[in-house]
Amino acid sequence: MKITRFQKFLMMNPFIQAFKFVYLSVKIMFVVASGHGSTREK
Repeated sequence: MKITRFQKFLMMNPFIQAFKFVYLSVKIMFVVASGHGSTREK
């Protein structure tokens, strides 16, 4: 299947990349916060 211009745009879109990054960071933060508590300082 050939990648369309729109799909390429979605993959290269910095906004979507940033959103994914923030989403993952928040998820990891919640896991660390609930799992480790205050054992790890920032």
